[in-house]
Amino acid sequence: MDKVLNFKQGRVPLLISMPHAGVRLTPAVEAGLIAEAQSLPDTDWHIPQLYEFAQELGASTLAAEYSRFVIDLNRPSDDTPLYVGATTGLYPATLFDGVPLFKEGHEPSAEERVSYLQKVWGPYHRTLQEELARLRDEFGYALLFDAHSIRSLIPHLFEGKLPDFNLGTFNGASCDPQLANQLEAICAGHGDYSHVLNGRFKGGHITRHYGNPAEHIHAVQLELAQSTYMEEFEPFRYRPDLAAPTQVVLKELLQGLLAWGRQRYGK
Repeated sequence: MDKVLNFKQGRVPLLISMPHAGVRLTPAVEAGLIAEAQSLPDTDWHIPQLYEFAQELGASTLAAEYSRFVIDLNRPSDDTPLYVGATTGLYPATLFDGVPLFKEGHEPSAEERVSYLQKVWGPYHRTLQEELARLRDEFGYALLFDAHSIRSLIPHLFEGKLPDFNLGTFNGASCDPQLANQLEAICAGHGDYSHVLNGRFKGGHITRHYGNPAEHIHAVQLELAQSTYMEEFEPFRYRPDLAAPTQVVLKELLQGLLAWGRQRYGK
């Protein structure tokens, strides 16, 4: 397989991870998808574009090239379930609506899926691990912001309409509680948007696995309702008029992360 990720190294102790932004498919996955899945409806659409300001902040960025329909980079390699109830696994079998993802008998083979684990999942997580280690070595700490988005209404996964900003810290285990409180306060300062901390989305594998405050690595996941920046249904258009005010909040959140780090660690 060719290019599987897009990594840009920054100059501050912050890494923004975008594991579900990819839209590339392998031949086996593309051939097996049902018609409703061919438009890749469960993608975290336009996340690199939404966070394009990260470069001016000096943050490192890591974005997937391949779709989560190939392999989900925010799931553990042993496919241990992260949530009780309806969810998706390392190799998704259903759309978010619960409909089977592949035509019957057309799922990728076990051998193909092993290659996805080795050639797509592996490089992404090695890059994540190496960059967090580099940042901690250079600054004494590292900040990880795992950037996601999802349709605001998915009855199969959650009841009602999702809040606009869904912060997850694995119930406080993945980052310093003071940092989580400061990020929640930033969201609360923007009354046009709703928010929640550790609601339906508490943080996936990346947040849970890499966030380790005792080792000075602080990880936060943001699951953003797609209604805040795009059209939620096909053709999934980016809406600059919606995105611009949302980017104001996102930028404040990232600046808040960096400010907390400087205050806590002195650099």
